[in-house]
Amino acid sequence: MVARPDLLPDRDGLAARYAGVRALSEALVAPLSDADATVQSMEDASPAKWHLAHTTWFFETFVLRDHVPGHHRHDERFPFLFNSYYEAEGRRHARARRGMITRPTLNEVLAYRAAVDAALLAALPTLPPEARALVVLGCHHEEQHQELLVTDMLHLFGENPLEPAIWPAARKVPVAMPGPIGWIERGEEVVEIGHNGEGFAFDCEGPRHRALLAAHALADRTVTNGEWAAFVADGGYRDPRWWLSDGWAWVQRDSIAAPLYWEQRDGLWTRFGLDGRRAIDPAAPVTHVSFYEADAYASWAGARLPTEFEWEAAAATYDAAAGNQLDRAGPVEPRPASDGPAFFGDVWEWTGSAYRPYPGFRPVEGAVGEYNGKFMSGQFVLRGGSCATPRGHARASYRNFFYPHQRWQFTGVRLAKDL
Repeated sequence: MVARPDLLPDRDGLAARYAGVRALSEALVAPLSDADATVQSMEDASPAKWHLAHTTWFFETFVLRDHVPGHHRHDERFPFLFNSYYEAEGRRHARARRGMITRPTLNEVLAYRAAVDAALLAALPTLPPEARALVVLGCHHEEQHQELLVTDMLHLFGENPLEPAIWPAARKVPVAMPGPIGWIERGEEVVEIGHNGEGFAFDCEGPRHRALLAAHALADRTVTNGEWAAFVADGGYRDPRWWLSDGWAWVQRDSIAAPLYWEQRDGLWTRFGLDGRRAIDPAAPVTHVSFYEADAYASWAGARLPTEFEWEAAAATYDAAAGNQLDRAGPVEPRPASDGPAFFGDVWEWTGSAYRPYPGFRPVEGAVGEYNGKFMSGQFVLRGGSCATPRGHARASYRNFFYPHQRWQFTGVRLAKDL
């Protein structure tokens, strides 16, 4: 899961990293009541309280329990409640019923976090390299849950008829629509794909291997709300010509007619965000669209979705820490594109690539080996990070993945075409 032990941060650096990650999670939930933090709005989402406790369970289980002699669990009932999917760790509470965990309270979960934080930071100076590597993994794991926390909060409050603004923000000044999409062309070539071994990576990002790219072009920006509104106005959601069979069945079954959180009011398209309901920004990237919608739009536009290999080869020369990403608690939403191509931040970009193992992939031993490999079925890869991805978490080789109907994450579209 992580880099070689000799590449791990020193103990002081790791302590600061750990403390910073843990503090951001708690800042994100600061506006929530106990009720807000308990409710589960759908099976794909988890309560905020569960995210806070699960990430803590991860550190307590894989670091303190396994590497600190004499550690006693904070509460022997918590592993059943807050294990997510680790079969090796035994029975667990059903995912779809996480919203029924009214106890422990939010304050009790925060006390659990404080106790585990104190124990881990006290043990850090004597932890062996393999345990410090798990602390690094746990920090990246919690950053993933920070993004889920933001998007699960958004979905929760989007289901509330009051549509409350969790982070009120000033009304935005409209900006000019970007010009027509430009194209970044690339000839046929063999490229190296996957993590290069420097720093942290999840196991699914390797092994590094060669891939053949056909001649192609990638759009120099993502599709905007204004462009998507044209697809809607042209009957894109009512015309089966553009849709994969499964996608068309999904549209028909669930009466899909626009991106998630879009609603037409007084003849204008609006969207719901963590700053409340507002008019869509035509210049901002479209978001909260599924793979099915992304693929249909690409067909309508006379293009296709990029492969994950085309995307990675193009993004490798760009700064993964740049762009609109999560730095602190506050309003989270995509921003209008700036000048020049950008591949990181704002919205995760759907690719046309199935989430499958790279050649030679082997999951790591033990329970943490269940982290990624077991999900390599029926999902599609997204690249690039979003406005809800903690800054520094993404990289060119990072492989996010979701099922094709899912769209509660900040997911958008970059077009590609063959040359």
